[in-house]
Amino acid sequence: MTALSDSASPLYEKVKDFVLGNIGSGKWARNSRLPSEHELVSTLGVSRMTVNRALRELTSEGHLRRIQGVGTFVAPPKPQSTLIEISNIMTEIRARGGRHRAEVVVLERIVRPEPELLLAFEFDTSRPVDHSVVIHFENDLPVQLEERYVNPSLVSGYVEQDFTTAATYDYLQNATPLTEVEHLISALPASEAHARLLQIRVGDSCLVLHRKTWTGPIVATVNTLTYVGSRYSLGSRYLHGSK
Repeated sequence: MTALSDSASPLYEKVKDFVLGNIGSGKWARNSRLPSEHELVSTLGVSRMTVNRALRELTSEGHLRRIQGVGTFVAPPKPQSTLIEISNIMTEIRARGGRHRAEVVVLERIVRPEPELLLAFEFDTSRPVDHSVVIHFENDLPVQLEERYVNPSLVSGYVEQDFTTAATYDYLQNATPLTEVEHLISALPASEAHARLLQIRVGDSCLVLHRKTWTGPIVATVNTLTYVGSRYSLGSRYLHGSK
């Protein structure tokens, strides 16, 4: 599908039909990244406001998933499980005899989140969001950069915790039942900020796990877990060269 329909529908509805047509035809597969808003504006000849509204509504309807700082993707089907087990890196490291420690880089409440973050939480109005960035070390070598955005209406007291001694995972599991989870995994080069925090070179390969969780119909957390590709495997959770 290469052009908008000539129906009498509003422009944003035509953009939605264009996107859904490409998904339905298989041109844009599940988990694939859509063209940027700028590219869609140029291709379709409509305003950015029109494209933004179309993508926002398709995200709310569950057809798309927008990841802050990464892009817009065709959403995979949501798993419908009432019991989700999510891995805890602290437990993993200790279970294989490693020495774990955590360093908290950021622990804050964002009073006025950016629109993209509000969209990720599917909020219809502006609401505060709690935010944490934690580096996890195995035997004093950083292996994971954990960034979480948390819905404070489901998880109280998040920014008051000491996550150097307690895992964010454990606190979240105790605070609210997680009934659905969505994962998107990608391989990305390390940014300057990530390279500094993970003690690697800019451009080094990282495995990035984007995770979104729900409690019933409400989004509980929006997370990005960045692993050093040369030190960690998402499949086996094995640290190479540990001492």
